[in-house]
Amino acid sequence: MVTMSDLNQAMTSCLSIEGALGAALVDQDSGMALATAGSPESLDLEVAAAGNSSVVRAKLRTIAELGLDDEIEDILITLGRQYHIIRPISGQDGQGLFLYLVLDKSRANLALARFRLTKIEKEFRL
Repeated sequence: MVTMSDLNQAMTSCLSIEGALGAALVDQDSGMALATAGSPESLDLEVAAAGNSSVVRAKLRTIAELGLDDEIEDILITLGRQYHIIRPISGQDGQGLFLYLVLDKSRANLALARFRLTKIEKEFRL
């Protein structure tokens, strides 16, 4: 059973990534943010969570329509001043959830951020 402490720890770990502005644990079916941390300027994490749920669902549909025997590792969205990384939870208990991380492009090391987010996702247990 996951506790608020577990969710808070995961969000704290996400925010410890260099350049992190905000993070969320999101239910991809409902678009609801189960936990958030940080406060990116001019970005509502709740609204972003819902919108990115649509991105994940669309990509999953495309993978299925193409008949690919594969899964999403992560999705990277590059904006002018930010990186947005979507990382689905891979464990059975976390199916249908993803971590969403917003990074300041000028301060973040993208390769290191992806590596750290992967590690957080693998350690995250529901």
